Amino acid sequence: MVLTPRLDLRQTQSLVMTPQLQQAIKLLQLSNLELTEYVERELEQNPLLERDEGPRDDLEGAMMGAEPMGEPDEPAGDGFSADGTGVLEAADLSLSNGPEVSADASLDVDYDNLWNNGEADGAGGPGAAPGGGDNLHLGGELGQFAAAAGRGFDDQDSDIAQYVAGTESLRDRLTQQIAMDLSDPADRLVAAHLMEMLDEAGYLVGDLMDLADTLNTDLSHVEAVLDRVQHFDPPGLFARSLSECLALQLRDLNRLDPAMQALLDNLDLLAKHDLQGLLRICGVDHEDLAEMVAEIRALDPKPGLTQGDDLAQPITPDVLMHADGKGGWMIELNADNLPRVLVNNHYYSTISASARSKSDRQYLSECLQSANWLVKSLHQRATTILKVATEIVRQQDAFFRQGVRHLKPLVLRDIAEAIEMHESTVSRVTSNKFMATPRGIFELKYFFTPAISSADGGEAHSAEAVRHRIKALIDAESPKSIISDDKIVAILKQESVDIARRTVAKYREAMGIPSSVQRRRQKSAQI
Repeated sequence: MVLTPRLDLRQTQSLVMTPQLQQAIKLLQLSNLELTEYVERELEQNPLLERDEGPRDDLEGAMMGAEPMGEPDEPAGDGFSADGTGVLEAADLSLSNGPEVSADASLDVDYDNLWNNGEADGAGGPGAAPGGGDNLHLGGELGQFAAAAGRGFDDQDSDIAQYVAGTESLRDRLTQQIAMDLSDPADRLVAAHLMEMLDEAGYLVGDLMDLADTLNTDLSHVEAVLDRVQHFDPPGLFARSLSECLALQLRDLNRLDPAMQALLDNLDLLAKHDLQGLLRICGVDHEDLAEMVAEIRALDPKPGLTQGDDLAQPITPDVLMHADGKGGWMIELNADNLPRVLVNNHYYSTISASARSKSDRQYLSECLQSANWLVKSLHQRATTILKVATEIVRQQDAFFRQGVRHLKPLVLRDIAEAIEMHESTVSRVTSNKFMATPRGIFELKYFFTPAISSADGGEAHSAEAVRHRIKALIDAESPKSIISDDKIVAILKQESVDIARRTVAKYREAMGIPSSVQRRRQKSAQI
């Protein structure tokens, strides 16, 4: 057999993921914060992209593709085409700025009276109130401070948030206490390493012996420094267990007596509500034990979280939903979340005419193609989110009208078939997307729950609705009549819910509800 080279001509078909298609898929699954960061990076890298800062006069008419929703079985109203786009095709998806406020609008605070820039006559100008000496003096000082900074408080570029005092982190607070309370440099070094061993709750993690070997010192030295830093504020830091954390806080309150220490050493009995065992170990009566337990409950088991470094970020919904006044629902995209970008074709025509080299022309062509595709991808993303949210509201209409007990079982395939899209597309749309409804803000994934069959062969029940029913039954039980899991199964079967006992136990544990034995101890103790 002889191996010789040869040329063949073949024609095949294959699915190719172009960079533009990959970008569209990536944008679809991004949250609103991630999308904003992505668009900001594109604005920095692409010279043909610019932020649209035009007026919003047409927003009230377009309303970002607002959709009136009738009854679930009714077809969509006028302006909603069969493919679900309708109004969105004519809506400007790039609008995102809030409505402009008139300069003459009245405000809650007279900033001119509080923060004037200190006119030459020293009287604060015509906006100063008679007799407001303190305000005038404060306004003059702030005006001089603003002038030294190069701009006044009435400047449009001035950000009042920059004058707010910054938050002090737990690390900064401990560093200050180490510098003030520890004079020996060796003690400060050990304390700094102990601070690095704290977790987010304020507990000490790691082995003290390993720290002593690392610093080439004695274990007794490390323990002595640990005892000193355990007196730092807030109390309870540098503890190695929950009982030690509570003991440090009680010591700070001068409430750590032998009986309380015995109670802290047997927290497992307290968790089991074994009152007789605690009474015997602590040597107190019922009244004293109740007071001791109340003191423990008033303590903070995670003192490190009281002064965290991260600020809680509020959830900004991607879709807004409200009643239209005619028995239906109005669904629209949140315009504040949509980035506003435009392609500057005038700038492209200007610089392309002066481009001489082939590489420059190719670079401009790639920038124009990337900018056009980004604008198109953003429009497609908004259209798809609105279509999916509209179909979710249509299928879960009973939930929005009557509550969680009427939440229907729903899977991605149901929505995908209704809007004629793939399940993976629906999955990407519902990830990290939220909808503001009359019943609160929900993630779109919340409306997809597995089905639990009906005992009488009727319509299936949603797992979320069953969990809500189990919690309602347990909350309504009396201390003298605790409902067991078997009893819950019997009650649910009477309500045509076919569910097993192990499923009830799984749902109960997932909601953090103890067993019937533990609940009986808790409610009978009345501590």
